[in-house]
Amino acid sequence: MNTRLVASVLSAVALASSLSACASRSTVGTVGGAALGGAAGHAVSGGSTLGTVGGAAVGGVIGNKVSK
Repeated sequence: MNTRLVASVLSAVALASSLSACASRSTVGTVGGAALGGAAGHAVSGGSTLGTVGGAAVGGVIGNKVSK
């Protein structure tokens, strides 16, 4: 497995975990979705910036809608 991918996923999990203690459910859903979407976009696009940002944007929207 690619080292950058593992680092990205672990960073996303750490960020989502740290925010879950001090934010509303909607915020946690949005941030968690963006973090996981960014990691997924990075993996699918082969590490391109556009894929990572696009994945984060889509993941954030989905996370926000699911958490409501």
